[in-house]
Amino acid sequence: MTRTEAIKFFLVCLLAISIYSCSAPVKDTIDEPAKTEKIIRHDRANSPILKGVSVPAGYSYFFTSGQVGNVLDTTAAYGDPARYGDTYTQAAGALGKIETVLGEAGLTMKDVVFLRVFVAPDTNNENKLDFDGFFKAYGEYFNNEENPDKVARTTLGVASLVREGMFIEIEAVAAYPSN
Repeated sequence: MTRTEAIKFFLVCLLAISIYSCSAPVKDTIDEPAKTEKIIRHDRANSPILKGVSVPAGYSYFFTSGQVGNVLDTTAAYGDPARYGDTYTQAAGALGKIETVLGEAGLTMKDVVFLRVFVAPDTNNENKLDFDGFFKAYGEYFNNEENPDKVARTTLGVASLVREGMFIEIEAVAAYPSN
């Protein structure tokens, strides 16, 4: 088969598939999955995080990009602890940004089902990973009186983040609530 014949054969096959797919019956309405089931948070007693979360079919998800802390001092150089602050300050700032992003999407921190957290060595903490600083900020947003919900979470220690002096980056996954 020559190249020209192969192209013609391909085009005839493509046309046949297109005609066949257009002849399929079309429904007048789209069935939305019933949201009668609720999100189930599989608790882990005596832990600030869950074992897992079950989100039934029919829910939509919202994924944030990784959020980092706010710049506290724009005149401080990258790597200067004054630029972003310590791990706790950066974690609180990143979670605050997540709360804002979620609000713009019509969600709250109570809709978060999963966090992925990257923690880098903190120069304010003898170049050690300051998980306690993150846990303190986490406790201000989850598993407390205002928001008793816990989330499934992965917390990773990493060598560094994108900029010198950044010690934490957090991603969130939220599920739109059932109406």
